[in-house]
Amino acid sequence: MKYQLRKAFLISGTALMTLAGAAFGAAGSAWSQEATFVFNTNEVGAPTYNPVKASMLNAATGLIYDTLVVQDADQSFHPSLAASWDEAPDGMQWVFHLKKGVKFHDGEPFNAQAVADWIQTYIGTDNQYMVDAIEKVEAVDDLTAKFVMKHPEPNLLFNLSSTFMGIPAPKAYKDLGDNFGVTQAIGTGPFKLESFAVGQETVLVRNDDYTWGSDLSENKGPAKIEKITFREIPEESTAFLELKTGGVDMLLGVPTDFIGELKKEPNVAVLTLPGLDVAYMPINVTSAPFDDIKVREATAFAINQKEILANIYGGVGSEAHNFLISALPESKVDPKLEISYDPDRSAKLFDEAGWKMGANGIREKDGKPLKVKLWTQSDSEFKRLTEAVQAQLKAVGMDAEITVFDSSAIKDQYKKNEHQLAVRSYNWNNADIIDWFFSGQRLGYPNISMFNDPKAEELNKKAMTESKTVEERVANFKAYHEYVLSQFPFAPIYQPVQNIGYNKERLKLPEAIRGTQIASPSIMDMEVIE
Repeated sequence: MKYQLRKAFLISGTALMTLAGAAFGAAGSAWSQEATFVFNTNEVGAPTYNPVKASMLNAATGLIYDTLVVQDADQSFHPSLAASWDEAPDGMQWVFHLKKGVKFHDGEPFNAQAVADWIQTYIGTDNQYMVDAIEKVEAVDDLTAKFVMKHPEPNLLFNLSSTFMGIPAPKAYKDLGDNFGVTQAIGTGPFKLESFAVGQETVLVRNDDYTWGSDLSENKGPAKIEKITFREIPEESTAFLELKTGGVDMLLGVPTDFIGELKKEPNVAVLTLPGLDVAYMPINVTSAPFDDIKVREATAFAINQKEILANIYGGVGSEAHNFLISALPESKVDPKLEISYDPDRSAKLFDEAGWKMGANGIREKDGKPLKVKLWTQSDSEFKRLTEAVQAQLKAVGMDAEITVFDSSAIKDQYKKNEHQLAVRSYNWNNADIIDWFFSGQRLGYPNISMFNDPKAEELNKKAMTESKTVEERVANFKAYHEYVLSQFPFAPIYQPVQNIGYNKERLKLPEAIRGTQIASPSIMDMEVIE
């Protein structure tokens, strides 16, 4: 191609001018079909695009892989790779009727056998809990997959809509082994993985064969955008400047205190969606002095959620007083168990635990000061929040020394069990997040609190595996949630909204954002303004 172009330039001056103009036009068109997004900081550092084995994924994952069903913003479920489904009255069988003509990126057909093989790959992984209720999957025919259950699973559709249940190509998954998701990631999604550098960027290119978009997209495919580069920028102020100056087209997470500045920019628009996050402070229950429940309780009641909401977030979002987002029914716990700022209660508990206030404002016990380690990650919002928490702990007599880790490395640090307190957040809209962060089977990470309590494990099992209906599941998870709250392995802090900033001169978003966040359905309907 380079040789042909060079030869054409030598033909004549007129031809040169004509061809140069054509080349410029083609280049401009290609550029205009490309977009650059920046991951939310809590997605920075995802080491793999293998949804089966990953403990952390990012927004690009849902563009590489489709799921059987998708969840809308109102929590309802809609067809994706499954055109429809039927549930037996007793919950012991589900039949999924699959879409015709779907192919994986490598050309292999998507069919019921691919579904059956895929479910088996979860066995022995951290994500096995999502398929534990499934006894087996039978391929009735190419387009009919029958799920035979061990017990009813009222959460099955949510699990099947999760990014962690994106469906990989069976042959590639088997052939690549541990390299699947690192060197290649092959699904049925609207985009293909072109390149992936951990902690830096992911480049996706359009799947031109894609015609099976979900019910949440007006455009069934192919996508309107030809190429998307997802950059990992852990420092939020840097990402903010990139959007402001046109270096990137969209930030999938914008700190609340940047919103006012962004709105001043004539080329930038801000989209606000209901939040799926909770910021909280894990307390390592195995590390003294936090092995004493009174010290944990005193520490939890030292956090002033109202002050943080006002001073750090400008009143945008809401205070968090338990572990779940307020949209979930399992968050409606007994008010007596909710954790709110109470300095008198905090001081009384510290005193009872033997930590008396010293002359220098730091509590002491047996001649030792109440000095602890407080970990956080490197992006600016977390650092500001952690500094506020540090000041609030100082006010009740605790000297918390902050250690900052790179966002992509902190998860491995937690596994060493050298932390005492931390400030972090999660993004999830299901009560099973309590299992993820407090199950005794996940100590180190994601169970940063190192919480391993026999009664909690019993309640966990009942909630995760013994709920026959949605109503039972809500009741069981509420009981599990309440018990965890009573043991103080964390302190809730803040529930944000989702702020998305984008260059409105470059991107045209659909009028209605379908789904629980900016994801594949909305990106399918998104286009670059030429």
